[in-house]
Amino acid sequence: MHKGISSEMIKQVIAFSKDRDWEQFHNPKDLAISISIEAAELLENFQWTGSSTEGKDSKNMKEELADVMIYCILMGHAMNVDLESIIREKLVQDGEKYPVSKAKGNAKKYTEF
Repeated sequence: MHKGISSEMIKQVIAFSKDRDWEQFHNPKDLAISISIEAAELLENFQWTGSSTEGKDSKNMKEELADVMIYCILMGHAMNVDLESIIREKLVQDGEKYPVSKAKGNAKKYTEF
């Protein structure tokens, strides 16, 4: 079952950073770098393997995914944006680029339709 990230969880992530006085280091540039680094560490779980997650170190994958999500939350906080709103807006934009009638079951980029 899939659950979303609650506003309480977002508050916990921000409080964790504030309690350690880390906000001084959390500017958009450094957070974007951190997101990229953590995403690469997640990707490392798939290096030289097939695309399946079977037999992979799921504990490490979960930890790296959590790191990516934490940095994304901190980036949203640093930019003073509402994550839910920007995701909703992006889904509307992508829905226009990738209408179901053209994109369903298709991995092509919207410029190739």
